[in-house]
Amino acid sequence: MTQVQQCPICEGTILSPFLNCKDDTVSHETFTIQKCSRCEFLLTSPVPGPDKLPEYYKSDTYISHSQKATTWVDSIYLTARSFTLKWKLQLVKKYLIPTNDNSLLDYGCGTGEFLKTCKSAGFQVQGIEPSDTGRNQAILATSQTIHSTITELPDESFQAITLWHVLEHVGELHQTISRLNKKLAQTGTIFIAVPNHNSWDATHYQNHWAAYDVPRHLWHFSQTDMQSLLAKHSLKIIDKIPMKLDAFYVSLLSEKYKNNGKLTFRGLVSAFIIGIKSNLLARQNLEYSSLIYIVRK
Repeated sequence: MTQVQQCPICEGTILSPFLNCKDDTVSHETFTIQKCSRCEFLLTSPVPGPDKLPEYYKSDTYISHSQKATTWVDSIYLTARSFTLKWKLQLVKKYLIPTNDNSLLDYGCGTGEFLKTCKSAGFQVQGIEPSDTGRNQAILATSQTIHSTITELPDESFQAITLWHVLEHVGELHQTISRLNKKLAQTGTIFIAVPNHNSWDATHYQNHWAAYDVPRHLWHFSQTDMQSLLAKHSLKIIDKIPMKLDAFYVSLLSEKYKNNGKLTFRGLVSAFIIGIKSNLLARQNLEYSSLIYIVRK
């Protein structure tokens, strides 16, 4: 296990236990989420070392690296994904500054479905996916090379860089943002989607909140955290977009985890109600279950 010694947001070194969460996806081990005493940033610590962490992604139930549904909850996810792929594409088109350059990098592209959607829409795409399983499927989906690290990319910049629920997985947080910043064209835009632990559904489910997803999620962001983190790299948030469907899907998984892996009809109804309530309350403060940060230099 690797102990995090310093907060990546404020560099504080005093961390205290905040929640103990169970890995309900793969190992069923319990991990601790720590809180920084200075800025209140949340992080998972200790975590498995770099040589062991990939083992916590190896499961048929880890749907982000799979094209098949093993449960009906997975079927809901895959159905919703087909809708959100088109929605994300329109979002990228909306926020890109018009140029003759239509280059796009999807960092942590998973099975390549978003890249495939963008390529079909005329974008010149590149993808990075560290998982062998995800990368091999992305290669099939896009019929092109998918890189395992950012250092393998050709020497070029991108008008769009997307990270769809990826940043919370990245161990070298500042190094990764710095490298992506260097790859971003001067007129480019970064799209960063992350869970928001200040959402009402997170508060409701506490240690059963599925979006904590320990130990795969190393960092747990609030809006303030994202603002501070990106400012360290001279990047500015120009807009925030809610991912309203996430409140329902995360609540479904949370109900399942809360009931020892079983999702009952009562749990299904409860998840629907919690999703609605979370989205309604977030209209006042933008504390949605997940947010997309639109970022520029």
